[in-house]
Amino acid sequence: MDRRRFLTEASFGVGLASLLTQRSLPQPGPMGQAGQPIRRLTPPNESLIRVACAISQGTTDIDYVGPEAVFETWHRDPVSQHPAPRFKIFTVSQSLDPVSGLVPDFTFNTSPQPHVVVVPAQTGSPALIEWLRKVYATADVTMSVCVGARHLALAGLLAGKEATTHHESLAAFEKDFPDVHWVSGVRFVETDKISTAAGLTAGIDLALHVVERYFGRDAAQNVADHLEYEGKRWIMT
Repeated sequence: MDRRRFLTEASFGVGLASLLTQRSLPQPGPMGQAGQPIRRLTPPNESLIRVACAISQGTTDIDYVGPEAVFETWHRDPVSQHPAPRFKIFTVSQSLDPVSGLVPDFTFNTSPQPHVVVVPAQTGSPALIEWLRKVYATADVTMSVCVGARHLALAGLLAGKEATTHHESLAAFEKDFPDVHWVSGVRFVETDKISTAAGLTAGIDLALHVVERYFGRDAAQNVADHLEYEGKRWIMT
């Protein structure tokens, strides 16, 4: 069965719907590392939250498929019972030529303005770096997974900030990007606008935390439950 079709046709039930319709009620804000509060994100009123996955040669599948599965999980409207997605995911690359087994939905020049940017491990290009600098200014969250953090560092977006990456690449990144405070032993590191996940499956944890920032802890937990994801390190207390 096609994975995208499965994720958009599987029944998610009304539990998440009722939680999301109550998101205006006061809730504790999401927490970051060391118990520091992280800014809650406000979803757009009349459109889906646009998630752009940047791809190029050598893209690691799980780095974007994991977050994509989180963002594509949906619920049913409590009144109509019709599917009511909250995120719109698309791929973006330097051209529309097939790359890493995918045909990009948009180029860097034609992409809609994203609310969330996902940067998986990949070869990258100067065009990717230029695009990241551009969209970072207006995106709610720019997030890397695994060694995708290299492209954020090359774009200068991590300078003076804490960040993480795959544990096997930390030593090399510390040498290549000494202006970044690289952190080991964590699933992800985040600030208000930029976040970095460690290797591979850590992207799922970070994506769940982004859902929490938009819709609250209970909504994110319902997404995790629907995906039968038992990891708990996305929860920051």
